[in-house]
Amino acid sequence: MALNVAHRTGTLHGSQLIVETVASAAYETITSVFLKPPNQGTINCRDRRIDGGGSRTITRQAHVETSPAVVAEVEAEESMVHQEGGRSSNKDGRKNNHHNGVPVFVMMPLDSVTPSNAMNRKKAMGMSLQALKSAGVEGIMVDVWWGLVEGDAPRIYNWGGYSELMEMAGGIGLKVQAVMSFHQCGGNVGDSCNISLPKWVVEEMNNDQDLAYTDQWGRRNFEYLSLGSDTLPVLKGRSPLQCYTEFMVAFRDNFQHLIGDTIVQEIQVGMGPAGELRYPSYPEQDGTWKFPGIGAFQCYDKYMLNSLKAAAEAAEKSTWGNSGPTDAGQYNNWPEDTQFFRKENGGWNTPYGEFFLNWYSQMLLDHGERILSSTTSIFNSVGAKISAKVAGIHWHYDTQSHAPELTAGYYNTRTHDGYLPIARMFARHNVVFNFTCIEMRDHEQPSEALCAPEKLVRQVALATKGAKVALAGENALPRYDEYAHEQILQSSLLNIGEIGGHGDREMCAFTYLRMNPTLFETENWRRFAGLVKKMKEGKSGVDRCKEQMEREAEHFVHISEPLVLQEAVATACVP
Repeated sequence: MALNVAHRTGTLHGSQLIVETVASAAYETITSVFLKPPNQGTINCRDRRIDGGGSRTITRQAHVETSPAVVAEVEAEESMVHQEGGRSSNKDGRKNNHHNGVPVFVMMPLDSVTPSNAMNRKKAMGMSLQALKSAGVEGIMVDVWWGLVEGDAPRIYNWGGYSELMEMAGGIGLKVQAVMSFHQCGGNVGDSCNISLPKWVVEEMNNDQDLAYTDQWGRRNFEYLSLGSDTLPVLKGRSPLQCYTEFMVAFRDNFQHLIGDTIVQEIQVGMGPAGELRYPSYPEQDGTWKFPGIGAFQCYDKYMLNSLKAAAEAAEKSTWGNSGPTDAGQYNNWPEDTQFFRKENGGWNTPYGEFFLNWYSQMLLDHGERILSSTTSIFNSVGAKISAKVAGIHWHYDTQSHAPELTAGYYNTRTHDGYLPIARMFARHNVVFNFTCIEMRDHEQPSEALCAPEKLVRQVALATKGAKVALAGENALPRYDEYAHEQILQSSLLNIGEIGGHGDREMCAFTYLRMNPTLFETENWRRFAGLVKKMKEGKSGVDRCKEQMEREAEHFVHISEPLVLQEAVATACVP
């Protein structure tokens, strides 16, 4: 996939640059670079190397010909970027300006660290990070996989590849959002590789399959340990909560020298499948679920059923504790196909339905409470900000029952707010509420599925405002078009419906899905760099003339593209 930025940079100030076979900055080796120089000026070909002492620059004999004006602009922009990085920040990494703007992070590839705990595609990764920095990106987000670090044996941690990656990011001047990923990779939207839970955990789950989430038909889900076993010593004498806690302590101790400097924006703790606080109610693996199916309740392992039985007896309704709803349909049904979720006389709106949904959602809240209590006790002492992610389940949102949200564990219906309790829990622990799907618009979705992502984002924004908790965002699907970027911008600035106009409140950060070859294609890169510029301007930029903002963003793109090319050429010069 060609990087192909030369046709734009070559026209700057009359320079003529011809680049052939410049491969993706994210994945491949550059094979050849040919330049047709103008009459004056040179930029040395530089190879930035990252080692334990940070970054160092080696100037090689090869030269890239360009005009003095380009050199001056590049140097001025680099100076500006360094000055930006040097501004005073508070402990959550945001700049102490009146208008903070929204810092942009970029998700790293899921396989940034190999199964042998080495950094994947190290040279190409360094070049890609340099490109992100040149575009004004604040930092990166990387999954720290439990299945890789503690994969072979309990309490044996191998941080090798992650140490390399974080040192490299810090040397370049990028911040890191580290995700404590206690789930399996593979089987969800966008999963491009397979990383299982630790081998010894999988062995225990095979021996006791009730450690896996289970549906009413007996299908087991091995993406994440059932929260019903959170406090039970089922993993070679330790509980899942103990395992998560000790993993995070080991991470803190190993990376303490980077926390507060490189690892400064946040540490995100995974609390379910795909790292989200939810049940695995819509698994794509093996075609079990397809959009926009309602999903299925996941409460049929023996540990969950024991809790349900106890709750029913406490409510003096012992028969309600025998199972979950038996009339809630199957994964790919729609609400009106079922008795439980239908609009008229649906079981969700009966005393039994209210009892069950309260129990099911409270189990998820209790799971979050346990993990966040542990997480904050570990990281607050070193000044790290904590975040947790909630899924943007927007399909069938415009129905009465909101069935897909209910099966995922969010007790959100036309008459019951399911996100305010989550926001209040996050507020108790001073945890950032990270939410997805902020790039989506209602009318882009299938009309018959009654999707409403914009309304959902508004509801979540109101919930976090009411709970006084910080809100961060992600795009749920890869989007490179300006239409989606404009939605991301407006959502991040909370210029959405009744949320707009509330002072200077903005999202505290936005994380872009994801660094890959497509991002570095010429037009995609141009649009992305412009988005980063606008996000950093924040509400103060939106208040200014739109045409002026567009001109400044375009200028920023012109400046960043030569830096991308420069890094590509530097890599090509390495023998």
